[in-house]
Amino acid sequence: MSVPPSGEPTLWELHRAVVQLREDQRDDLAQLRDDLRSDIAALAGRLNQVVTVEVYRADQRNLTQRIDVLERELETVRSERDQDRAQASTNRRLIISAFIAPFLLTLLQLFIASRGSP
Repeated sequence: MSVPPSGEPTLWELHRAVVQLREDQRDDLAQLRDDLRSDIAALAGRLNQVVTVEVYRADQRNLTQRIDVLERELETVRSERDQDRAQASTNRRLIISAFIAPFLLTLLQLFIASRGSP
């Protein structure tokens, strides 16, 4: 601003300064508004990704139920496997007995027959 010899600015210079301040404020407000809109848009995007407490708790309950079901199924499979092992062991004993018992009886009969006839 140029200052006249009296040391005070003219009305025209004051008017120009006020107009310039208003334009600067308007530009700054527009920039702030744009920044705020972009920040709000970014926040809205992040909020869409946030899981609510209710959804989290429901998911945890679902997960707990699935784990319980899997544990029950695992226990059922284990008990079936143990029963199958016991049955297989019994079957093996019966098969061995079925083949060895006649052989032993034959050997016993031969032994008795050899002892009985001098």
